[in-house]
Amino acid sequence: AITAQSLSTIMTQHQSGLHFLGAVQGPDQVLDASPELFRKQLYAVSQHYKFIIVDIGCDMTALQLGMIEDSSAVILVSTAEVLAINQTRRAMNDLMAATVPGDLFQIVLNMVSRTSLDPRAISQGLRRPIIGSIPQDDNTAYMALQRSTPFVLTAQNTLISAAYHEVVRKLTGGVIQKLKALSRPQNLRSPSLNSPSGQVQGSGAPSSTAIVSKGNRPVDPMTVLKLQIHSELIKEMDLKKDLTSSKGDASKEKELYSRTQRVITQLADKLGHGLARDQRSRIIKEVLDESLGLGPLEDLLSDPSVTEIMVNGCDKIYVEKNGKLTLSTVTFTSNLQLRNVIERIVTPLGRRIDEKTPYCDARLADGSRVNAVIEPLSIDGPAVTIRKFPQDRITPDDYVKRFRSMTQAMVDFLKICVEEGLNIIISGGTGSGKTTLLNVMSSFIPVNERIITVEDAAELQLKQEHVVRLETRPANMEGSGEISIRDLVRNSLRMRPDRIVVGECRDGAALDMLAAMNTGHDGSMTTVHANNPREAVARLETLCLMAGMDLPVRAIREQIAGAVDLIVQISRLSDGSRKILSITEVVGMQGETVTLQEIFRFKEEGFDKNRKIVGTFQAMGLIPTFIEKFEARGVTIPRNLFTSSSSDQGTGSKNPSDTQGSLGGPSRSRMSPTMAPRIQRPNPLKKPGDENK
Repeated sequence: AITAQSLSTIMTQHQSGLHFLGAVQGPDQVLDASPELFRKQLYAVSQHYKFIIVDIGCDMTALQLGMIEDSSAVILVSTAEVLAINQTRRAMNDLMAATVPGDLFQIVLNMVSRTSLDPRAISQGLRRPIIGSIPQDDNTAYMALQRSTPFVLTAQNTLISAAYHEVVRKLTGGVIQKLKALSRPQNLRSPSLNSPSGQVQGSGAPSSTAIVSKGNRPVDPMTVLKLQIHSELIKEMDLKKDLTSSKGDASKEKELYSRTQRVITQLADKLGHGLARDQRSRIIKEVLDESLGLGPLEDLLSDPSVTEIMVNGCDKIYVEKNGKLTLSTVTFTSNLQLRNVIERIVTPLGRRIDEKTPYCDARLADGSRVNAVIEPLSIDGPAVTIRKFPQDRITPDDYVKRFRSMTQAMVDFLKICVEEGLNIIISGGTGSGKTTLLNVMSSFIPVNERIITVEDAAELQLKQEHVVRLETRPANMEGSGEISIRDLVRNSLRMRPDRIVVGECRDGAALDMLAAMNTGHDGSMTTVHANNPREAVARLETLCLMAGMDLPVRAIREQIAGAVDLIVQISRLSDGSRKILSITEVVGMQGETVTLQEIFRFKEEGFDKNRKIVGTFQAMGLIPTFIEKFEARGVTIPRNLFTSSSSDQGTGSKNPSDTQGSLGGPSRSRMSPTMAPRIQRPNPLKKPGDENK
């Protein structure tokens, strides 16, 4: 802790009562300190002094901006020359673009002479009052330097000392106290009918008119102010044109961001007179995000605990955290701003959304999946659903140790199945984590194989190098030019793929996918919506019938039995966690039925005291029929992998440990220390007969 005694040991104390602490030892050095830590230390020092003056220099780094944010006044010292005044103006504009309130700036002119610019003209040009003009007095200043004593002590009767005392008197006599109000929260008053400017003003006392009504719907005065700023911003700038012209050019985008921020800052000062500093900064950020970014979605997208975002009109944004839905506190300014954000998402992808095509699938730059619906289909305003793509790549270890979604034995089994080219279907309900699991299982594909991915909106992020990503295209304004998943699957067969990975089969593309699996493209994978493996088979039948080929049901079932080797069932449980409920082999046909045998399953056993699901992963004791095929290739899988003793692993215990992640909510686990059986592969460097040596 900083105390008066500790300060006395580090401060240089002058007889005039001034205490000095140097940040660096020379002009060629730069202070390298954490902005957050430095601000905390500076605050602690401020408890022992009435006034603190910090010389921050000319560079505007995060450290300097942090100190400005905590300050009560920013004193800009300039000579009364044209070049110096222009530099001061640029510095003010840069600081205002960084959301520093213009009212904080206090101008002091130094070395003023008879030939200098008129202070009144300077004040008018900078639009700020001049609180002091220090006359040029080279002799007095030189003697003070020679004696290492301030001139206010050695030459008290000079004009330069009198001017200095006048500046101090203005600052300490009311200017700083007035500026301190900018950092204190204030209540906003709604625009008054008697206010010709329509400004939203601050008030130091609570006001009963803090909310105005728009019909029967209450409107936050902050929202009113943001609407006013948006309206004026449209008059000042053509953002749609500017965004289009700067797209893809980093320097132009940066310049547009700075220019827009500067205009918004000026409008906030003009329309929101007397705002508290924290309110002002928040309004500027929100308007800037809505103008150039994704509005209030920006903060939600950067929050790693949020896995899904659902927008129901401009004033209702729900988020999923830990598998549970909650209403967010952030809102859009209006449905118009929400529409602008939707168009900002879909336009770069070559897609459109309007009254003729009022819904659209898209993706964000990070791969997050977006679905948008607008009026007239969405009655209460535009609706947006964003399935966030995890910022950190999810690994198989996460499924075992972090999410407790399966056992290590199950991971090892799936890994060998992918590597050996089994065709796999991932089945699950909406939001169960099918695409995430598909992404993880695709990482098991050998790096020397050519992979073609087909998706509605590209989400898969495979780490292999030899990957071709294909994405569907909607119809154009004339209703032509649509390219569906089925078209891409058929085209991918001509691209010499070793594996075909389809994000989701939801139409007749399932028939083409089965045909690909049956014609030499082993190791392909896809997902379907179904609640259990048997329903997944029925779902595939239905999707194949949608192809319109008039095939008999038995022929379709034979295609399924011949093409699909494994069905992995994943589900989101009632406590928000995701679990692999079943790994099932497709054995073949028996009569008119596709026969299945379950290899692994998750058995629920109830709830613990925290209402988290308790259960056990079990091996069913059945040996997959394809094991002999693997062994013929030299891949040895211990048979005890499929016994309950090697695979039992529960969730829930007397001493649970919380885990959470983007795949699901907290879960409870009692991990078994038993290691999974080792899978042996043939050694390509081992010569025949070596085993006898």
